Amino acid sequence: MTAPGLSTREAESRLRRDGPNELPAPSRSGAFQLLAEVVREPMFLLLVACGALYLILGDRQDALMLLGFVAVVIVMTFAQKRRSQAALDALRDLSSPRALALRDGEAVRVPSRSLVVGDVVLLAEGDRVPADVELLAATYVTVDESLLTGESQPVMKQARPDTGPTDSHRATAPTATTATPQSLCFSGTLITQGTAQGRVVATGPRSALGRIGASLASVAMDETPIQRETAQIVRGVALAGGVVALLLALGWGLSRGDWLAGLLAGLTLAMALLPEELPVVLTIFLGLGAWRLSRERVLTRRIPAVELLGATTVLCVDKTGTLTRNQMEVRRLWVAGAGFELGAQPIAAMAHAFHPVLEYAVLSSHRRAFDPMEAAISTAGQDWLQGSEHLHGDWTLVSDYPLSRELLAMSRVWCSPDQRGLLVAAKGAPEAIVDLCHLPALQRREIATQVAALAADGLRVLGVARAVFTAESLPPLQHDFDFEFVGLIALEDPVRADVPAAIAECRAAGIRVAMITGDHPATAVAIAKQAGLNVEGGLLTGAELEALDETALADRLPHTQVFCRVRPEQKLRLVQALRARGDVVAMTGDGVNDAPALKAADIGVAMGGRGTDVAREAADLVLLNDDFASLVTTIRYGRRVFANLRKAITFLVAAHLPIIGLAVAPLLMGWPLILMPAHILFLQLVIDPACSVVFEAEALEPGAMQQPPRRPEARLFDAALVRLGLLQGLGLLLAVLTGYLLGQHLSDDTDAGRTVAFTALVLGNLGLIQANRSWAAASSSSGNEPRTINAAFRWIVVGTAALLVLALGVPSIAVLFKFTAPSASLMMCAAVLAFTAWAWCKAVVARLQGRKRAESSSS
Repeated sequence: MTAPGLSTREAESRLRRDGPNELPAPSRSGAFQLLAEVVREPMFLLLVACGALYLILGDRQDALMLLGFVAVVIVMTFAQKRRSQAALDALRDLSSPRALALRDGEAVRVPSRSLVVGDVVLLAEGDRVPADVELLAATYVTVDESLLTGESQPVMKQARPDTGPTDSHRATAPTATTATPQSLCFSGTLITQGTAQGRVVATGPRSALGRIGASLASVAMDETPIQRETAQIVRGVALAGGVVALLLALGWGLSRGDWLAGLLAGLTLAMALLPEELPVVLTIFLGLGAWRLSRERVLTRRIPAVELLGATTVLCVDKTGTLTRNQMEVRRLWVAGAGFELGAQPIAAMAHAFHPVLEYAVLSSHRRAFDPMEAAISTAGQDWLQGSEHLHGDWTLVSDYPLSRELLAMSRVWCSPDQRGLLVAAKGAPEAIVDLCHLPALQRREIATQVAALAADGLRVLGVARAVFTAESLPPLQHDFDFEFVGLIALEDPVRADVPAAIAECRAAGIRVAMITGDHPATAVAIAKQAGLNVEGGLLTGAELEALDETALADRLPHTQVFCRVRPEQKLRLVQALRARGDVVAMTGDGVNDAPALKAADIGVAMGGRGTDVAREAADLVLLNDDFASLVTTIRYGRRVFANLRKAITFLVAAHLPIIGLAVAPLLMGWPLILMPAHILFLQLVIDPACSVVFEAEALEPGAMQQPPRRPEARLFDAALVRLGLLQGLGLLLAVLTGYLLGQHLSDDTDAGRTVAFTALVLGNLGLIQANRSWAAASSSSGNEPRTINAAFRWIVVGTAALLVLALGVPSIAVLFKFTAPSASLMMCAAVLAFTAWAWCKAVVARLQGRKRAESSSS
């Protein structure tokens, strides 16, 4: 029985009336919460302390200016958090479960949140029940209700015997309280076996899950290894910075007797040393990286996966739907030594001897086919058997026997209108069908030879069998039927057009692709060759895998890229063996039994279209397009995120060094204070957006996908990064100190020296950003800049230049910064020094990147 379902208009009306099918989501951070977060920030506390100190010193203008900067910091923090929050909200909407519902008589995938009472949904093994559902039809359905009851044993479900056709447009639908427990599937429970059709009777907070107050709406933000590393560095630097700032304040007070000025110098140094940008940078990079992946139809369910993508060394992928189009067509039939090629031939060209193969293949498939193979068989049956007695639309399904781990075959039991007996149609792996038919050895060999020939052409081969059953009760096993072998049916699933190029890209990037399939070895090898995989190392079957110990398996893995006749549970062993070798493994899967392997992989990847809810929940990423090119896109984005993070951290190290130097130099050289808290805050307006916006938006470096994966144990803050940042920062510090001395010399005025030094520092920071935007361009012989224009950097340059002009050119503002009216010679001096610092930074990048390439090529 098939219920018609709701119309789209009626579903929308009920959705407006009842609200979405979701539990209350955690409230978003409001303005007051955001303000509280800012107030707790160390930088804010330092600003308040500096403002209080200025009031003590009687400098009300500086105190008011700091308060104005506080407002700017709040606005920036608010904007950054809102942007990250919007990205996460978009991810949350995408990660919402989807349901297969009947709308306007058609089966369509809709977000679970849009389901309403009265909707008819289709459920299958591996699906998470999207709402409280009363079953209208059920075939061998068992449900895991441990989420609600704590009982791990699956519960058998069945449709209500008195359930009949109902008016899908009625104002009300059956309620959960009027249905029997055996016919109710509750929201959040899991279909562990069988297929069903049911009508939604309760949604959202009115469902059983909603009534007990469970919450599944929040997105868990796991702490990544990089975040843990960053947190340690932030704590260490903050502690060391606090000690150094205290020593500076003591030194200033003891040497000059001016304790208030010493305290101001210490607070300024503390602000310079505080690496408050790091956590913000990481949060924005990972969050926006996941958001950018979602725009490429790749859903990141767990943010930590983003940082590991660039380290992937092995991709374990399915064949069907990932390497191939998952759009099968029946190509050949074989019966008792004779074959028939389906194609652009007239229907009359098919001899009657081939009709039973297609007839029983159709009978062994679901009438409403969702599996691509069954859909292809159904289409071929309608095309080639139309008008014949071999299509049985009036037959009644009595029972079926689904595929199992022990037997890769399925059977369906039918009753004809004349009630003369039951007919059983079976299809499955040829060896499983041969086993069911108990064929003699000679016929087995003949069939095996034909299967190998068909598989060698890249065809997916199924055996077809039939049986007649006259007993009153059905047996528990398919083996208990007396099957007769009918023939073979071969289907083709072409390789996706973009797969060979994507695999070649992976090979160039040092990433090995391993195909894992349940297909026949010859089929697997044929598809592997078409896809561009290396088959010279041979293949490994599931039976061979079972016989290998861990040592022997480890020896086979480096040379094997094709694994066939692999059962889902054997994927877990392959993933564990690869990880034991030190590989970083990304693994694709779509079935219930794939979930352990997806969990065990470094990066589990589920199929968004054909995958089960269980696979999606176990995975880190979901490919909404179900294709291999999307998987390669994730690798590319992972490398981009990690590379841009390193650029941002390098810039942070380099940008903070001259600030620290200008805070310490006055004590060592006997100069007056050069930088005040206001100057530090002005620089924060450049540094924060540069790290969180400019570098995050940078495209992947040319040639990045021709480099081997980074080591999984590689640290973000390694010696090379710190060395590059320190060398760049040292060059900028020398330029700024030179500017201070030249400004004093040219004008015999401390404020003039401060003006030149600060102008050179601001312009030098912009040059520092430009030097680190593209390390490949900086180290190339041509010296060309990145071809892609970064709009964020353009806005940073324009905004910074405007603020600098205001600070230098408006007398009332210049007084607050303790600047003198700049002359043309002073500005020229600052510009030349900033240009010199930029050239130094570019040279440092070129030298260190060139050395890195030389070391890589020699190794």
